[in-house]
Amino acid sequence: MDFEQATKSLLEIHGDTLIRVAAASIERGLNTSKPLNVDLADYPHELSNVGASFVTLKRGGNLRGCIGSPAAHRPLLSDVAENAFSAAFRDPRFAKLTKPEIDRLTLSISVLSPQSPIEFTSEQDLLDSLRPQVDGLVIEDSGKRALFLPSVWSQLPRPETFVEHLKRKAGMQPSHWSEAFRAWRFIAEEIHDHEIDPSSGPLWSV
Repeated sequence: MDFEQATKSLLEIHGDTLIRVAAASIERGLNTSKPLNVDLADYPHELSNVGASFVTLKRGGNLRGCIGSPAAHRPLLSDVAENAFSAAFRDPRFAKLTKPEIDRLTLSISVLSPQSPIEFTSEQDLLDSLRPQVDGLVIEDSGKRALFLPSVWSQLPRPETFVEHLKRKAGMQPSHWSEAFRAWRFIAEEIHDHEIDPSSGPLWSV
């Protein structure tokens, strides 16, 4: 079974658990300023496998935080709990989430495949190799590095624009290019925009 099939199956079976853990970690952060401490023994063993995730928060359709792990380095369930807390309270682009903001807050969780290096001889060669709506992309040059999830294609559907904005995110000029420029692709499976209902108490406890 390839990554895409395996991850789709995992999210179909255990997606609700991941959402509950992410929500509970945010609630724990609101109450104690600490993320949820997950006891892996209490959850299905599949969620103890090492995995990489990004957690995206939106409120009223607008981005409210997004933090993740570019590469797998801890159990997926722990990764989701930590990244949910960080998206709510550690994203440097936003102030810390407050309790009133739970209203109209949505959660998305992306589970990432390992990264594969892209071979190219020019910027145009890189652009031609990209698969819009499919590829996530990591770029790096001279110590500057940035990542876009595949979901960003919905906002930036042209490869040229996609890469230009990713360069800006990395602190590069949009026209930047050098022989040291490197790129990696990955794919991701996602649980989309799960709305958190603050009146449904049990969802915030696991």
